[in-house]
Amino acid sequence: MGLNTSAEAPLPVGEVSRLIGGWVDRLGAVWVEGQITQLSRRPGAGVVFMTLRDPSYDISVSVTCYRQVFDAVADVVSEGARVVVHAKPEWYAPRGQLSLRAAQMKPVGIGELLARLEMLKRSLGAEGLFALDRKRPLPFLPQLVGLVCGRASAAERDVLENARRRWPAVRFEVRNVAVQGVHAVPQVVQAVKELDEHPDVDVIVVARGGGSVEDLLPFSDEQLVRAVAECRTPVVSAIGHEPDAPLLDLVADLRASTPTDAAKKVVPDVGEELERVRGLRDRALRTVRGLLDREERGLAHALARPVMEHPRRMVEEREREVDALLARSRRCLGHLLDRADSELRHTHARVVGLSPAATLERGYAVLQRADGSVVRSAEEVAPDEELRARVAEGAFPVRVAAGDVVPRP
Repeated sequence: MGLNTSAEAPLPVGEVSRLIGGWVDRLGAVWVEGQITQLSRRPGAGVVFMTLRDPSYDISVSVTCYRQVFDAVADVVSEGARVVVHAKPEWYAPRGQLSLRAAQMKPVGIGELLARLEMLKRSLGAEGLFALDRKRPLPFLPQLVGLVCGRASAAERDVLENARRRWPAVRFEVRNVAVQGVHAVPQVVQAVKELDEHPDVDVIVVARGGGSVEDLLPFSDEQLVRAVAECRTPVVSAIGHEPDAPLLDLVADLRASTPTDAAKKVVPDVGEELERVRGLRDRALRTVRGLLDREERGLAHALARPVMEHPRRMVEEREREVDALLARSRRCLGHLLDRADSELRHTHARVVGLSPAATLERGYAVLQRADGSVVRSAEEVAPDEELRARVAEGAFPVRVAAGDVVPRP
């Protein structure tokens, strides 16, 4: 219930603490899972103090239990272990501190961890976080590689040395983090996010040199898996634990079996690339030489043709053909003209032979009336009619005598 308070009528601190304690007391006992981060077992003390932490959300709560409760699991439980505690919340009013009073404690077994990881794997897989179409290809030659690993670890040394041995010019942006324990998840997530936001980082490598299933639990944490899935930069998982792959291997864009393998997959080998360049250069040179040789052979074949050895031969042959055609055309034209001339002379002779002028040349005359009509019969003229006589060498007038008209018999 809400309390009626104001600035003029506030509650004392003790009353507030008492009310909180009353509310907490009404809470029942619960089963809680977490990781032990601090453990205090003082000799002779009847109470064991510890801190239970949730690595995924960076939240801790104090836990107390009687020694006989802890002694039942003391052989298998230590700092860093994951446990399940049946406890009741308690409020310590003088200090305003919440804690859990544990009545029972059980270590989380490997089988239980693997079963929970399998359930989480199925849940995240159903969301599509492990789908192959989400995988992004790595750049051929990254200029800056982001590396998330333990401080001064063998994984860091393996990645740096092998990558620089393969490509000496490669640069690294290293983030040293805790790779196991309660601080591993938030530190790895923060490092991945920082490198993903770095404008020059082309690929991110998360490396660790293997370990037990419990040690690798941070790399199967849901928060880390989702952070990697949201990265815009390709991520390489190099945890180096073959039997049980953490969930980071499934969500990463590329899985490397070891940190050394990650170095080999992230950067190319300069020797291999130089050899490939030499091979391509030799292949290109052979191709160009083959083309040149083929063109030279074609040019030599073309130059060996008669028309190329004697460039004017074709023109001379055509010139002779033109001269022959010209002479032939002239002969044909001459024959046609001669035949036409002969025909013309024959026609002219026939025309001359049949012309009136030729008849007149033989002594004949043509009589014409005044209107120019020709007299063809004696009956056509009348006595004393004036006519005109045309002969070969001219013409002269004549008159028809009255007694000269002789009719046609």
